[in-house]
Amino acid sequence: MRSGRIQSSASCSASSSSTFPHPPCLSSASRHCKFPRLLSPRALSLSQRVSRNCLVPETTQFSFSKQSSTNRKRLFPVNVGALVTSNTEAISTGPLVAEEKIGVLLLNLGGPETLDDVQPFLFNLFADPDIIRLPRLFRFLQKPLAQFISVLRAPKSKEGYASIGGGSPLRRITDDQAEELRKSLWAKDVPAKVYVGMRYWHPFTEEAIEQIKRDGITKLVVLPLYPQFSISTSGSSLRLLESIFRDDEYLVNMQHTVIPSWYQREGYIKSMANLIEKELQKFDRPEKVVIFFSAHGVPLAYVEEAGDPYKAEMEECVDLIIEELEKRKITNAYTLAYQSRVGPVEWLKPYTDDTIVDLGRKGVKGLLAVPIRPVIETLEEINVEYKELDSQGN
Repeated sequence: MRSGRIQSSASCSASSSSTFPHPPCLSSASRHCKFPRLLSPRALSLSQRVSRNCLVPETTQFSFSKQSSTNRKRLFPVNVGALVTSNTEAISTGPLVAEEKIGVLLLNLGGPETLDDVQPFLFNLFADPDIIRLPRLFRFLQKPLAQFISVLRAPKSKEGYASIGGGSPLRRITDDQAEELRKSLWAKDVPAKVYVGMRYWHPFTEEAIEQIKRDGITKLVVLPLYPQFSISTSGSSLRLLESIFRDDEYLVNMQHTVIPSWYQREGYIKSMANLIEKELQKFDRPEKVVIFFSAHGVPLAYVEEAGDPYKAEMEECVDLIIEELEKRKITNAYTLAYQSRVGPVEWLKPYTDDTIVDLGRKGVKGLLAVPIRPVIETLEEINVEYKELDSQGN
């Protein structure tokens, strides 16, 4: 592909790449993780106590609630506690009452804002028992092990963050998203406050929850900023949130809704199609360009043993984007691959680096890389690391 042209295009959300710290399922220690079985339809914890308070607006499909098993789509792993159910028919809650205080909590992974933040951010990441699951007898080693891994990985991670400006722009971008969402809701006569809660760096989810309580929020919508659900990202954040709710009477009695994934939403699909259509026009021969969707991978065991819906939702998301492009008479060849694998275990295939080499050998000269999830740090991997494959003439 020496004479080829590789271009990248960005979408929503962000987390990490091989140079950067990985989300729970993406750490080098993932091979040590145990994968809990999914909840049975009878298993309830938080949802048993607060289902009477759950609010399901017409604009959402999912909530923490108890429903019949015939209406259930997917369940979280057993340590989540609360069920996520699917409402095929939206439930109207009627007009909002003036006395109600509405909040929206945006959840994301978080990222170091400076190079000095990298090592403590990594420590927070690996100190999470959902990342490295130790036997009960050895749980006292959780923090020492996290300290060791974070110190070991920090130098390479710092190099990656230095290459994109010295830190992750995730907080700034998420804050901007929160402000635009607030404006949009107010324009629709929904006077909501929007909060940002990060899993492993400031502002932490716990900090956001404390602010929500201080503001006296009575109805809360929880929205992870990951279009496709994975037990390693959205699941990890929601497990933390469930544990916070469980121990707080104020939160238990607050009406709340959870939107675990939104990859199939019309607005998201059209925005991705708009971006791809725009970027294709920058090529000399747009019709010859291969649209290359690259997603952050997860260990295969997450899908096969833990029932993670990530792969299925990712593939459906790509199909929906392609369908939208075809409506616009854009019929380019496309492919989906997974990047950022680490460790000896098998990850979702096909792998991005192998696929790039294969396309080059087939004579593909134009490639539009679309990092479908995540984006910010993953762009560094596509733009820097994978360029080496191109420079080698593959």
